[in-house]
Amino acid sequence: MDDNNRITITVCGDGGCEDSYSVTRTIDGQTYMLMLTDTAGQEEYRGLWAASNLRSDAFLLVYDITNANSLDALDYFMDMIEMETEQRLDEGRVPPVKIVAGNKCDLQGARQIRSPQGLEWARKRGCGFMETSAREMVNIEETFALLVRRVVEARRLQATGGAPSAAARTEPLPPLSEKQITDSQMPGNTFRPGGPKNSFWKKLKCW
Repeated sequence: MDDNNRITITVCGDGGCEDSYSVTRTIDGQTYMLMLTDTAGQEEYRGLWAASNLRSDAFLLVYDITNANSLDALDYFMDMIEMETEQRLDEGRVPPVKIVAGNKCDLQGARQIRSPQGLEWARKRGCGFMETSAREMVNIEETFALLVRRVVEARRLQATGGAPSAAARTEPLPPLSEKQITDSQMPGNTFRPGGPKNSFWKKLKCW
């Protein structure tokens, strides 16, 4: 596959152990090879993370809406990503794309981080924002599609110096209501485009 159709994505968050895998997805009529690295947030893994994952085209920073400390835990990763961004800009290279995802949006009764808190954290750091549920496959495909569109647009801007296209300006999906989350668990729903629970995206360790 052409290098222009290869996109590297690092998933950042507390939990799990580092793993790497790839998947192809067709987005806006174009097929892309997504090479994902799912990383851990524990202290013993952070040196490895810094050394091996900062070259990614995009970063997905995941926190747990039921864990009050998990959003602040992303500061460590964000600090390193911002330094990497500055270095790339200084060198005239394409800066990385960043999206924040508040996971476990199906567990509304246990929510400790409100949607506006996550959105504000993301906006202050120049990131896109989503709320997701890996367990119920809510907004998972959409999040990765948005990452791909923004990477493609960043590359185009680097090459042409043009204005952002409509595709790259796609607005992040709003947090789902409790009714939508309940509906998403019903057969035939429209909020689980990733398919059954044993699909590829279920491999994401830190979700």
